[in-house]
Formats: sequence, C-alpha cells, structure tokens
Amino acid sequence: MMMRSAGILMPLTSLPSPWGVGTLGAEARAFVDFLARAGQTYWQVLPIGPTSYGDSPYQSFSSFAGSPYLIDLDDLCAEGLLKPEEYQGLDWGEDPERVDYGLLYRQRFPVLRQAVRRLRARRLEELAAFCAREADWLDDYALFMALKGRHDGAPWSQWPAPLRRREPAALAAAARELDGELWFWKGVQFLFFRQWEALKARAAEQGVAIIGDLPIYVAEDSADVWADPSQFQMDEALRPTGVAGCPPDGFSADGQRWGNPLFDWEAMKADGYRWWLRRISFQFRFYDVLRIDHFRGFEAYYTIPAGAENAKKGFWKPGPGLDFFRALEAAIGKRPIIAEDLGFLTPAVHQLLSDTGFPGMKVLQFAFDSRDGGGRAYQPHNYPTNCVAYVGTHDNDTALGWLAEAEPADVALAREYLHLDPAEGENWGMMRAVWASTADCAVVQMQDVLGLGNEARMNTPSTLGGNWQWRARPGFAAPELAARLHRQMELYERLPAEAAE
Repeated sequence: MMMRSAGILMPLTSLPSPWGVGTLGAEARAFVDFLARAGQTYWQVLPIGPTSYGDSPYQSFSSFAGSPYLIDLDDLCAEGLLKPEEYQGLDWGEDPERVDYGLLYRQRFPVLRQAVRRLRARRLEELAAFCAREADWLDDYALFMALKGRHDGAPWSQWPAPLRRREPAALAAAARELDGELWFWKGVQFLFFRQWEALKARAAEQGVAIIGDLPIYVAEDSADVWADPSQFQMDEALRPTGVAGCPPDGFSADGQRWGNPLFDWEAMKADGYRWWLRRISFQFRFYDVLRIDHFRGFEAYYTIPAGAENAKKGFWKPGPGLDFFRALEAAIGKRPIIAEDLGFLTPAVHQLLSDTGFPGMKVLQFAFDSRDGGGRAYQPHNYPTNCVAYVGTHDNDTALGWLAEAEPADVALAREYLHLDPAEGENWGMMRAVWASTADCAVVQMQDVLGLGNEARMNTPSTLGGNWQWRARPGFAAPELAARLHRQMELYERLPAEAAE
C-alpha cells in the first residue's frame, strides 16, 4: 500500500525548543516544511503518549492520551492561555542536546495548570464538548491520573482495594473529591489534541504523511490495564500471571524481560477483539500510517513467569494469528500498516506477514552483524519491494556510531559491500543503499542525515538511563540539507508523486 517513497524518523521530543523538549509548535511546523522541501513523503515519529517512569515512549500511561510534554508553550502564550513570565524565566535545563526529564516533570505541570485554569474560565463550553466527545477513554484516563496524584505517583496496583477493583461507589466518591484534578487532566488532553490536529493538518497541506508507532503491549501501570483488566492475563488479586519479553539470543544472554502484562487472547477473541479494534482505530486519528511494534507477537508470544528475574525461563504460546487481522480489516477496512518483523522469526511468522500483505522491515545494520546468521536477508540486493528499509531504527546506533563501535570485521564487510567513501560521507553511503534499494519505502534517522555519532543514539535496548534524550540543535533543518536530500530522492525515484511530475 506504499508507493516508492522515503521518509525521516525524527522523534517529536528531539526537536529544538528553549523549553526543555521538542513540541508540537513552531519547530514541528518548520520540520514539516523541511520534509516537503527535501522530497520526503513521510515523517515517522515515536509513540506520543504520556510517558511513565523511565521516560520510554513505549511505556505509557495510556494508549489514547497525548504527552503533556509535547504541548507547545509558545502557542499557548500566543492564544492568551499563558503569560511569557509564567514559563520563559524558568530553568529548562543547561544542555540543548538532551532532554532532562526529571526537570521537565517538575517544571512543566505547574505551567500547564495555569493554561488549563484560563481555558476553563474562558472556553468552558469548548472544553466540555471535547470531554463529552472523548469520554469513552478520557474519563478513565483523567481519573487514573488524578488518583496517581493523590497516591504520590504509586502504581494502581498499590492503591486501596476498592479503587484497584474499580468498585463503583469508590470511583464515584473519588471523582467528586478530585473534580478539579479531573478538569486539569482533561484540559491537558484538550490542549494536546488541538495542537496535534493543527500539526497533522499542516503536514497534509505539505503532502507529508505521518507514520506512527504502536507498541504491541501496554504498561501494567496504565489506565488501559486498570480500566479493563479482564483483557489481560491477571490473577484474582489483579496481578499479572506472566509478563512479556523475548528469549535469549546473540544480543542478550538473559533475553529481555519487558514486564508488560500479557493479553488474554481467548477472552479478546470471545468479544470480537473489541479492545484491540478500538485501540487501533483510534491510532488512525493520529497517524496516516501505523507501524505495529513486535508483530511476531500476534503469531506467538513469549511469556515469562511474573516472578522471574530475567527471560531465561520463558516459553512461547500461540497468539491470535490471522483471525485477528481479518477481524481488524472487517471493522476498519484496509489500512496502511507496517509490521515490525525483526528478531527471531519462524516460518509461521513469515506466513502471517505474507497473509496480511503488510510490508515488513529491513534494517541495513543487521546485514553485516556477525552475531546473527540471517544477515543476508537484510542486504539490499535481497529486499522485496513490499518492505520498509532502514539504515537503523531508534533501537539501533546511528550509522556513524555503528561504524565506530561494531565489530571490525562487520564494519569492513559493510564498507566493502556498500562502497563507502569518506568523501561522500559514510553515513550518506549507508543511506544511499536503502534509497537505491527496491524497497517501496526507505526511512532514515535524522541523526544519520546530520552525520551524528553514538552520542545521538536514541535508545539502547535493555539499558536504563541515558535513553530517549537526544535533541537536535536549532537550525538543524538547513535549506542546503533539504536540497541534498531532494537530489537523492530525484536520483532514486522516491519523490512524492506530485513533485516527480
């Protein structure tokens, strides 16, 4: 469903701004304009939900809410919901190339409270209409966040039993007592949705489609699990009986223990996958194309005993398979979905991908990794057309970082195979390989376009601290960079259809 095209992976949080983190404001609009000038069809982003402890966008408090950090303060000021002195004189961090999430948490919410207070005072009817329209998810989310605040941020599994079990009388009493907090959290979502919709409209005007990213699993400490625990493998005390992860491999001797609760696929099938259909259909309000993370989990998923320290004692169980995707298509029609099909794959996973028709992913760095015998499949001469090719994703090092840190023999093979030339820029040589490939779509990280090393790596899986922090410097999206990208799109016939004519 994707024509020959190209895009750039750039997290919203990585955009420049004086206020500690990238937002949906002027720099995001300028980046859309840059993508259009550069001949790009897609802007791929990371998940945009509210992050929990650890700051990973893949561990969110909600599958439906937007991150308060992404709300642009200058835009709020321009419409009279903030005063300049309420945020411009605050300490937002000393390093413009890193997000300080601890500082952001302390500074951002008092400022947003000022904006929501004015919003309620001046535009209550508009806010109330939004709340009524989004009540299906917003009521639970707002109450969840208000209760977290009341309990000093403790996970819902540690709340008093009547609240954990969602006893109606306890929830009603809490809603009455926390009415002001409910309005705050709903107001924050109003501000986020309005700014997101404006940015998405700007992108559409410029012919730029947004690729979103949906984690297959949700965080245990989330409104999703608290509001609907029957959809997950939980015991009578509402504790997970098993958690998600992946087995040991050449990259990790202990495997990866992600810790997310697992879905009760039998219960989900019995009600027609109601929870999942609602979740995915909602994502297409945000995005034009959706990348589904850990696609192989729909064929079979790895379950780890809840008390295990690592993933060694896990085992595979069957997932819903093609039945789920048939139900999805029947409910919302054919939609552009990218399947993240990386990692350990069986013939059954390959068959499921073929049956759905979704494009999978090819990561160039994997083509030369001697730890994995499947590297040939990731070499560009073996790419099918129905795939999305990457030099690396947010979980990989940058191109120059990989060349500096990978095994010398692997790097030597890459340089030989790709004919890398320092005069061109070895990062540009790696990007050129995916642009020149037969893959329908090629997506590169903005860090690689900028020629940055591993100081700009977004995430190192199975590590804590230092992740999700990279930010670009002001002026990064320069006109000459757009012109160079545009020429590459001309050479490899990846310009948007209108621009190519």
